This record gives sequence, C-alpha cells and structure tokens, in this order.
Amino acid sequence: MPTAIVTGSDSGIGKATAVALANDGFDVGVTWHSDSEGAEQTAKEVRSLGRRAEVRQLDLLDLPAAADVIDDLADTLGGVDVLVANSGTGTSELAVELSFDDWRKVLSVDLDGAFLCLQRAARRMIQQGRGGRLIAVTSVHEHQPRVGSAPYDAAKGGLGLLIKTLALELGEYGITANAVAPGEIATPMTGQEDEDPRGTKRPGVPLGRPGDAREIAAVIAFLASPGAAYVTGASIAADGGMLNMGPMAGSHLTSDDWRRP
Repeated sequence: MPTAIVTGSDSGIGKATAVALANDGFDVGVTWHSDSEGAEQTAKEVRSLGRRAEVRQLDLLDLPAAADVIDDLADTLGGVDVLVANSGTGTSELAVELSFDDWRKVLSVDLDGAFLCLQRAARRMIQQGRGGRLIAVTSVHEHQPRVGSAPYDAAKGGLGLLIKTLALELGEYGITANAVAPGEIATPMTGQEDEDPRGTKRPGVPLGRPGDAREIAAVIAFLASPGAAYVTGASIAADGGMLNMGPMAGSHLTSDDWRRP
C-alpha cells in the first residue's frame, strides 16, 4: 500500500490532507506538536476510511533530532511515498521590534525543520527506488510579503526555492517536489477553526472569502496522485486570486492601517 507522512496533521490543512490522502488509498503517518487529541482524531478519520494511521509527536524546535520521527514512521509504515511538509508557525510583529529568539523559532520550524523532514523522506525514496512525492505547504507569502511577518516570509520564500532545488536534484530518481501556497484559510492558525469560510466576506480577495482547508488538501492530493507525475518544481497558489490583487489593492486602500500587523 502507498504511504504518506503529513507533518502538523493534528488540525487545519494538515488534518484535511491526511484524510484526503487516506481517501485516495494511502496509509498515513500523522504528526503533532502540542495537540495530541487532535492528532488522534485525525488518525480516527483515516482509519474510518480503511487505511492505517500511525501517530507521532514532532517538535521542530528540537533539531536535528526531531527529524528521526520521519524515519520512525517510514519504518513503521513500510516506507514513504509522499511527504507533506505542513508544520508551521509565525509571528505578528514588525521586524525592527522582533527578538532574535522569535526570528530563530520561526526559521527553525518553517525552514530548518521542513528541510530536514524533506531530506529524510528523499533519502528513503531514493533507497526504495520507486520514486516519490515531496510537497511543501508554503503560503502566498512565499511570493509576496506581509507586514509583521518577516521571519515567516523569509522562511516560506526559502522553502519555495528549496523545493525548486529538490525538483532539479531528485528528478532522476522519479521524485517530484512541489509547493502549495495557500492564501487565507479558515484554520486554527488564522483564528477561524470550524468556520464556514463562505460566510466570511473578504472584499480584497477576488473570490470574496477565505478558503477551506479541504480545498488546499485537494490540491495536495492532486500533486500526490499519478495524474501529477509530470509536475515538479511548481508552486501552486490556492488563494482565491489574492496574489493578483497587488496593483488593485494598492490603488484602493483608503488608510495607512496596513502599515501595522
């Protein structure tokens, strides 16, 4: 059976992705940082679909040791065919006011930790000799900055370029590497857990609303599917059109409120 590991799959996009991949026939490795109950709920949903689920804690501030979890899950599941690097954190503070410790915390989780998880999975995939899929959940801020998010922007931008580099280096092994760049999604990270995004107005987004975690999971599941075998080195924005709003937003803002997080 194909196997997938989804980091940060105790809630939000990670949880939706684990369930989507299970629905597509994958056994799934579920990881959590602080919400063990959420991870067990994800595992329960995976098992309800007839797939195997293994749960492990993953603390990407404990590097490089934390990446051993990827090898542990691969050993337990019998390999790894898909790795979704989804774990992430961020700040809401101007760069000039940011402490170095907070800067390093975000870089550790969002870039260093993602690199090590992707690296461990890639090594396994090469050894297995049957190809594989590396998928990083970045953000629209892989491509465009946001006030108050300096370390997050830097990490996601770096992760996007890391994925492109891996696509070049791993193609000869039949391993693809792609990023999915969500916009505002109704998840715990944005304070909108269990909210129907269709009931929230976002005039600055062409589709007029935040996204649903399952809408991001569907893009990730596509990249993990046979249909995406020739897609590598891509960053797919799933943002309701947000990234296209630069000049429009710039000419329609009516105050300086955007200058503060």
